[in-house]
Amino acid sequence: MKKIVTILLVTILVACSKTESNKTGNLEISGSVDGLKKGKLYIHKLNDTNLVILDSIIISGKSNFETKIQLDEAQMLYLTLDRGTTESIDNSIQFFAEPGKMKIETTLQGFYSNAKITGSENQKVYEKFLKIKSKLNDENLDLLEKELKNKTANNATVTEEIQNKRDKLTIRKYLYTANFALINPKYEVSPYIALSEIPDANIKLLDTINKMLVPKVAKSKYGKRLNEWIAERKKTEEK
Repeated sequence: MKKIVTILLVTILVACSKTESNKTGNLEISGSVDGLKKGKLYIHKLNDTNLVILDSIIISGKSNFETKIQLDEAQMLYLTLDRGTTESIDNSIQFFAEPGKMKIETTLQGFYSNAKITGSENQKVYEKFLKIKSKLNDENLDLLEKELKNKTANNATVTEEIQNKRDKLTIRKYLYTANFALINPKYEVSPYIALSEIPDANIKLLDTINKMLVPKVAKSKYGKRLNEWIAERKKTEEK
């Protein structure tokens, strides 16, 4: 009886192992979550407004992981950590994936903040944009701090000065973002940035970005969406 049970267990384990190793796809993702010995990772994509699971990865004993998924084109994906009952909000890494080999290395304590992502040209471009965005966000936080300090004094001159700086900062944000999209027309991240960061920008500005996209990017997921969004905006604004 013991031999039968042992054989059954070995058969099940081998079957599970084959299932894991037999994953196929044109995107190979490997990496590690330092400090994570047991848990589950999910790879999601955003479908309209819903997150759809593309794959799940079980971590047991070792912090390393690898998997394969089929990706029709370059697009934004999310690597999510299931922390169980913890209420930590640091549980998702946003990354611009593309067919090929990618590597995501991070830690359990700083799952998002410590993430290092390699293997994607679109991701490299996106990270350059995030640096610009971070500087603008820091300037906005400085203005918010001044605004909070001024609440007690309620100095009208300071209030006006803060508002003027905020208006100029908003204009800079739109111009920097649009310019970044314009100088990177051969990357799918370009229309993505336009859609996610400045969808309400001047229609002529969005149209210029759209017309600058190389044919491959114009036909991509985000290229098509940008074109559709511009057409929708034009119809609405003509009324």
